[in-house]
Amino acid sequence: MCPFPKLLTRQRRKEARPSELLAAALDLFVEKGFAATRLDDIAARAGVSKGTLYLYFDSKAALLKAVVEDGMVPVIDQGEDIISNFSGRAASLLQHLLNTWWSLVGESKLSGICKLMLAEAANFPEIAGYFHQIVIERGQKLVQRALEIGIERGEFREVDIAVAVDSVFAPTLKLMLWKHSFAGYCGIQQDPAAYLEKHLDMVLNGLLAGDKS
Repeated sequence: MCPFPKLLTRQRRKEARPSELLAAALDLFVEKGFAATRLDDIAARAGVSKGTLYLYFDSKAALLKAVVEDGMVPVIDQGEDIISNFSGRAASLLQHLLNTWWSLVGESKLSGICKLMLAEAANFPEIAGYFHQIVIERGQKLVQRALEIGIERGEFREVDIAVAVDSVFAPTLKLMLWKHSFAGYCGIQQDPAAYLEKHLDMVLNGLLAGDKS
């Protein structure tokens, strides 16, 4: 039997606090928005004092950045690994990237961060710029590289890459925004997997019927 059970419990609790604070911050940012969330609320939700919160994070902005770095940046890192190690067709690569993003971000509470950023970017430009740099720009580069691979291999035709990147990812963003806005009020629930599959089918095959003459 361990002679210091209470000491070990306190040590485990101390080590767990940053993750508990991040989880509480994510919950409240998604529920209330960034401006309306108070550090007191986050500390209370995490079950610690406000002083304890300040041991780990010196501001609300630092907490939000940590939420993004802890939850969303690893997904971008994983996307880069997928591209580096992928050997199949470019169409499958695009599908894999979108499905990975949806399963790790879209289906989690992290999806609410995208709505939060769009809603509050004008009021908090520093945070918006940070999010744009480490999530949006890197995410766009993932889709861009997948499209470039397809063009280089002759699988895709030459297109305006910047427009194509937005066209590929925009419906995924729409799904996340819908989830945290109208989905809870209008009763219309979408199947994300089917939605993304049909979206990618239209991206890859277009809407025009083939020549039937």
